Amino acid sequence: MSETRTTETTDIPETGGTSGTSGLLDSPSSLEEKAAGLDAADELAKHREKFVLDDTVYLDGNSLGALPAHVPARVADVVARQWGDLRIRSWGESGWWTAPERIGDRIAPIVGAGEGRIVVGDSTSVNVFKAVVAGTRLAGEGRDEILADATTFPTDGYIAESAARLTGHRITFLDPDEIPAAVSERTALALVNHVDYRSGRLRDLPGLTAALHAAGALAVWDLCHSAGALPVGLDEHGVDLAVGCTYKYLNGGPGSPAYLYVAERHQDRFDSPLPGWNSHADPFGMTPAYEAAEGAVRGRVGTPDILSMLALEAALDVWDGVRIEDVRAKSLALTDFFLECVRAYAPVGRVASATPEAHEERGSQVALRCAEAPAVMDELIRRGVVGDLRRPDVLRFGFTPLYVGFADVERAARVLGEVLRDIPAA
Repeated sequence: MSETRTTETTDIPETGGTSGTSGLLDSPSSLEEKAAGLDAADELAKHREKFVLDDTVYLDGNSLGALPAHVPARVADVVARQWGDLRIRSWGESGWWTAPERIGDRIAPIVGAGEGRIVVGDSTSVNVFKAVVAGTRLAGEGRDEILADATTFPTDGYIAESAARLTGHRITFLDPDEIPAAVSERTALALVNHVDYRSGRLRDLPGLTAALHAAGALAVWDLCHSAGALPVGLDEHGVDLAVGCTYKYLNGGPGSPAYLYVAERHQDRFDSPLPGWNSHADPFGMTPAYEAAEGAVRGRVGTPDILSMLALEAALDVWDGVRIEDVRAKSLALTDFFLECVRAYAPVGRVASATPEAHEERGSQVALRCAEAPAVMDELIRRGVVGDLRRPDVLRFGFTPLYVGFADVERAARVLGEVLRDIPAA
């Protein structure tokens, strides 16, 4: 597998203070006042009360979303009544059997898909394997190449390499910007991350999908860092296959099941490399020969993980009445304001943004390169600002618009500035 490219960085413009001093362009009081005004005008602020939060600033929802407050009681009912009292009857009476498709239809509007195109279950890694291998089968003979995102989350690369070995395809790792020039009549598909997990860079899903289709290839997208943060438009842009997790911006809980999207036009030919009894046309017939079910059900494998799946279903209630376009607008406003505050508070030369400034190239996170990143993140967390670290030098901050406010953003940047002044430069 080729080496992942180093993410480009952009210096934070010189509006911050000199080493050891605060910024002079905006004082803490003026930025606090601005944050208060932005929070007062925020139409999504009312959703914050739906989550279990404390007095920390939680900017790690791009790794694990916060707990929706009503989920524990719903899960308690699943355990005590559905499992404890009804037991096996819950497969029918409580709707356990249809949960993978029912919950898929709940996720569909968030990612721009119609009903019957998404099935929930298994992990993202397993669904990447299904999508890549099934994609090579859909592409047909003569297309013996897989293109893969060289900046991808490592597991996607591992799975794509293994799928290529199993199917006899060669695999080429490229920066996504290089894919349009590289795709050819030999290309079966390209596997690309919609948002880069390190830098937060948003890739051109419509443009790359169109370029692949123009060459007769398929587009397979990983939506882990975009679903629930910005519009995706799977149906609108003709995406062939997509996968994603549900424990980040969808707040489904640790290890909550992932999902697989299969475009309607491909469903009758979708040939899963993991044909389990749950995707059989007659699952309780227990016949030796496999016959695939109709539709996205073909993406199922074994018995659904009901406890975590129904916790996810409950968590998705926070999306009732929420427009993903409004989420995107607030996401951009939050990340813009964070960068503004970092410019004001961070000592000059200590951090550089690895996240694009242009809105059309930015997801819902900000990555700051910092030579002292491990020590800085440890101290940020100790002082009540929770982000995460990507070794060796990336401070990563995720902005979940349903529960992160502008006062959170100002506080996080102010504390970051304090920590950078307290920790000597390397």
